[in-house]
Amino acid sequence: MADVKLVYGSWAAVTISLASLATSSTFVAGRESTAIDNTSLLALDYLLSVEKITVGTTPTAGTEIRVYVAGLVGSAVWPDVLDGTDSAETFTTASILDSSCVLAGRMVCSATTSNVAFPFHPISVASLFGGVCPSKFVVFVAHNTGVNLNSTAGNHVINVLPIYETVT
Repeated sequence: MADVKLVYGSWAAVTISLASLATSSTFVAGRESTAIDNTSLLALDYLLSVEKITVGTTPTAGTEIRVYVAGLVGSAVWPDVLDGTDSAETFTTASILDSSCVLAGRMVCSATTSNVAFPFHPISVASLFGGVCPSKFVVFVAHNTGVNLNSTAGNHVINVLPIYETVT
């Protein structure tokens, strides 16, 4: 009798330049990652995790850093202003952001302490899309902390881990 087991690939950094990302009171302005392309890897899922996103100097307490995921909406069509490249983007409206991206996680700034690194736990990308991983997807990060994020690139790390199955 054969057993089906999970097989993990290797953690890889998501390409997204979050250093000095400006605040957005409505979360429509933020940064998009380079697309994660699953058309050749054919992973069944990816774990997405934020190792750290670091706030800037004196953020406002009770504000948030939000991490969204968006997949292709056609064979080569991204929603609204997304394009699959590491770039600053501003969604046309908050309702378009909410209808075209899935909120993967949010980190609440509980104090006005400068340069605090916020993580969040790994989450299944496939679970965000009804159990099936998109062929290509991007990460979109926005925040309303009232100040720019920390200006050091190494203080912001988002990773993905591909997941497969094998039969033994």
